[in-house]
Amino acid sequence: MDIDIILENLSNPALLFFVLGLLAVGLKSDLEIPPTSSRFISIYLLFAIGFKGGQELAHSHLSIDIFAQIGFGILLAVVVPIGLFFILRLKLNVWDSGAVAAAYGSISAVTFLTAVSFLEIQGVTFGGHMVAMMALMEAPAIVIGIMLIHFFDKEGQTGSSLSKVVKHAFTNGSVLLILGSLVIGFLASEKQARGIEPFTTDIFKGFLAIFLLDMGIISGRKLKGFLQNSRFVLIFAMVVPLVIGSAVAILTQWVSPDPGDRFLFAVLAASASYIAVPATMKVAEPRANPGIYLPMALAVTFPVNITLGIPIYFELVRIFS
Repeated sequence: MDIDIILENLSNPALLFFVLGLLAVGLKSDLEIPPTSSRFISIYLLFAIGFKGGQELAHSHLSIDIFAQIGFGILLAVVVPIGLFFILRLKLNVWDSGAVAAAYGSISAVTFLTAVSFLEIQGVTFGGHMVAMMALMEAPAIVIGIMLIHFFDKEGQTGSSLSKVVKHAFTNGSVLLILGSLVIGFLASEKQARGIEPFTTDIFKGFLAIFLLDMGIISGRKLKGFLQNSRFVLIFAMVVPLVIGSAVAILTQWVSPDPGDRFLFAVLAASASYIAVPATMKVAEPRANPGIYLPMALAVTFPVNITLGIPIYFELVRIFS
């Protein structure tokens, strides 16, 4: 992969603002984002992510093959967090296990965009529906993560009936917002979407930078949990995405014949959310420690994927074609 792309992503302002938040805590600065403003930014990000995803889905030309790929993507977003949750429970509590599982079952849009740039450099095309796939794979893992937390909340015993857990997961404000925004974005016409476009697109990156600054401050104050489990979470954040991405790169030979689509599937499966999941968990499950799941996704998995993962997945797709 071009070293310039790697350097450009590592110097991404959003990533650097997260580092600034960590630095502020280390320097014992009084820098902080007011709680009410922080909550509003979380709500805004979930709204914008859901709405834009719905728009992308509405513009996709759906066919039987694409529906099959969508089914595979959603299956990944459900199965991956469930499997990872039980691995994480070996070392972490229920809340942190659910949050980390949701993050690694969900996706990273920035990693996806990096992979798209990589394909452009390689001269490899991909289907436009893969952008909608990115949006569709984001929410299911969040729902599953919240369901797992509430299902195993009492020292490994079922805290509520399955129906109550499912109802709570889908009626949770953050989940309802991202799913509702996805549906509204799908139903809105292109003209109607343009009416609120500056709000959903132009200011998104600025709010994202402030959000990650806030998450950097919160993570810095709660890094004790990360450091206590440093060996386990570091190995998990480095190895698990590479294993999942490599497996999906191979498995997708039976899902899609298109190398570009297969590669993007692998990248989506391997990436970890550091926007939607933290924004959701901060509101839905504040007992989960962002000092664990956010540094794992943003400070470890993200750079591992864009430096090692992307070329590995691409080569595996080429070999198993």
